[in-house]
Amino acid sequence: MDEISSKIDLGAIGVWRHDRTEPGLAAELERLGYGTLWLGNVTDPDLAVVEQLLDATGTLVVATGIVNIWSSPADRIARSYRRIAERHADRFLLGIGAGHPEATKEFVRPYEALNDYLDALDAGGVPVARRALAALGPRVLRLAGDRTAAAHPYLVTPEHTRRARDLLGTGPLLAPEQKVVLETDPARARAIGDATLGLYLGLTNYVGNLRRLGFDDTDFADGGSDRLFDALILHGDPARVAKGLRAHLDAGADHVALQVLHPDGTDPLPAYRALAGALGLGGE
Repeated sequence: MDEISSKIDLGAIGVWRHDRTEPGLAAELERLGYGTLWLGNVTDPDLAVVEQLLDATGTLVVATGIVNIWSSPADRIARSYRRIAERHADRFLLGIGAGHPEATKEFVRPYEALNDYLDALDAGGVPVARRALAALGPRVLRLAGDRTAAAHPYLVTPEHTRRARDLLGTGPLLAPEQKVVLETDPARARAIGDATLGLYLGLTNYVGNLRRLGFDDTDFADGGSDRLFDALILHGDPARVAKGLRAHLDAGADHVALQVLHPDGTDPLPAYRALAGALGLGGE
């Protein structure tokens, strides 16, 4: 039985990070007014990093951007959830997903595997209201709406957000990820973001989703067309990027998780500060 029925409050804007996040950075993101910190690379089924970050903050929600269903046993994840929820039930969102066929040799019948994993989370006492599903296509979006609290699409446009909201209806939370580069020169922005975009153009689930949005082979060639880059990676000054983030909210998202792309070795914190100001998040 789902003992937690209230929706989790993600806030309107959060931060999505692939790199390890130290507690001090999490505390600073909370101070700046971001509502949720999404962890994109969670490989430890004990979820120790989630607990560490929650312990270091007081209001920030921590969400797993995904826990991969093939590499993290559901019963172990459920035990980890229950341990963390004893003290942080209102600030922990467990996001799961099937990942990519190119990266996982076990990738077979992913829709059925997701359903089975959700069954195991049910049996393990993980409330529907505290779990999310990485979802791109209509079938998995519907599954997210039926069996979790939130759909978390990745590498999408506001048009995808609009379609996802129409499909989900008004109930489930919709929390897309959005990549950003704080750079006003388009060529320099592409130099920063091209490598990241190129990684995803080799993954069939993302390419298939982009085809549904009207992109084609000319957009996927040579690391991605300018049209594709501009659609998937917001770039410009903080005001322009903030406007692009709000476009997801206008299209029906409840929350947007921004991922700052920056040159290797540089500190992303100035970008988080600038964007918090442009978005009017209210941090001190």
